[in-house]
Amino acid sequence: MHKYQHLERIADCGIIAVIRAETPEQAIDIASACKKGGIEAIEITMTVPGAVDVIKEVAKTYSPEEVILGAGTVLDPETARAVILAGAEYVVSPHLNLEVVKMANRYQKVVMPGAMSVTEVVEAMESGADAVKIFPSSLFGPSIIKAISGPLPQAQMVPTGGVSLDNVKDWINAGALAVGVGGGLTREAIQKNDYSILTETAKKFVAKIKEARENQ
Repeated sequence: MHKYQHLERIADCGIIAVIRAETPEQAIDIASACKKGGIEAIEITMTVPGAVDVIKEVAKTYSPEEVILGAGTVLDPETARAVILAGAEYVVSPHLNLEVVKMANRYQKVVMPGAMSVTEVVEAMESGADAVKIFPSSLFGPSIIKAISGPLPQAQMVPTGGVSLDNVKDWINAGALAVGVGGGLTREAIQKNDYSILTETAKKFVAKIKEARENQ
């Protein structure tokens, strides 16, 4: 499957589940609950213990047709190559590292470096990024998407950080390609050790995104 098909599926679903867990087992449980809730794009962050092995296990459990598996908090090209070989179909960074972008493009994987300003978004696009992670989006709110889209209507932006059920419609209405959601999606389920809660929360996010798009 070509990388642009993966990017299209991420856009269609509208949400990436950003998984930060304390153990590999917990990360796999979270990924499974997200899948049951209708979220196809799963991002395993490099802050998860044994993250590369977790990506391998999730890749064994779900085919690329079932789950679009990615890696987050990728800071250098060595890590990018490791996660790609482990099964990641997209690579996400909190910042722009040109060598990470090159590595992802070498293997024809979707790459989303982070940015906080118009200048950084332009630099990311010029580097060969497929989409740009607006991070931390909680510092700005949905208005940053509209503001950047003014001079850069061609920018594909994915806000991450501070996205919740209360504001996800605002992000979509502002023009986000998709949203990245971590704690707002997983926190309650992890605290209560009840992943059925996560599945229900995932369903709510998917429904709200669909509703926002239908009303645009």
